[in-house]
Amino acid sequence: MIMQEEEKNETGGNGEQPPQAPGSEGAAASAPTGDAPRNPNMKWYIIHSYSGFERKVKESLESRVAAFGLQGKIGKVLIPTESVTEVRGGKKYTSERMFYPGYVLVEMDMDDHVWHVVKSTPRVTGFVGTGQQPTPLSDEEVQHIVYKVADSREKPKLKVKFEKNETVRISEGPFATFQGIVDEVNEDRETLKVMVTIFGRSTPVELEFNQVEKVA
Repeated sequence: MIMQEEEKNETGGNGEQPPQAPGSEGAAASAPTGDAPRNPNMKWYIIHSYSGFERKVKESLESRVAAFGLQGKIGKVLIPTESVTEVRGGKKYTSERMFYPGYVLVEMDMDDHVWHVVKSTPRVTGFVGTGQQPTPLSDEEVQHIVYKVADSREKPKLKVKFEKNETVRISEGPFATFQGIVDEVNEDRETLKVMVTIFGRSTPVELEFNQVEKVA
């Protein structure tokens, strides 16, 4: 139906599928909300963009929708992000990080004209899909992204790496200011077992990532 040869060239004909996120993780206020679109025929599609230009693509698409009067055919343009907390100098800094760099989600009622408008947007390289036309996300995939975004908002990930045998300083709790040696790292729970010398004896203390900081 839609510019078959051009689509094959742009997507590389490799049938690339949308990036799949682990089911146990959570995700951002910029992901699909599941609200009923104005046009009931709208579905969510994923487009490729040049990495680093996702926000420019979003802005350009929204401008083109207004310019071409396509508000009834193209709905939301979204970039799923997650909240990431980094500890620097004992202080927490939270920022947004994209789940899928190089991908932008677009809600649209697909037809030839809509396909061309989106496809010709600067820095868009093609649609994600199989065969000769874009493949919309399933309801299950959309809801997974919604959950991933919302969970990330509630429980931001900590952007920090600890390794066994490195020295850390405890910044919170009854052992604040103590230094110790990392004995175990639990990435899933974001906890550490730190060996701290108390009254001349090495004692294991379990701490959360945000309760310690690296010793330079």
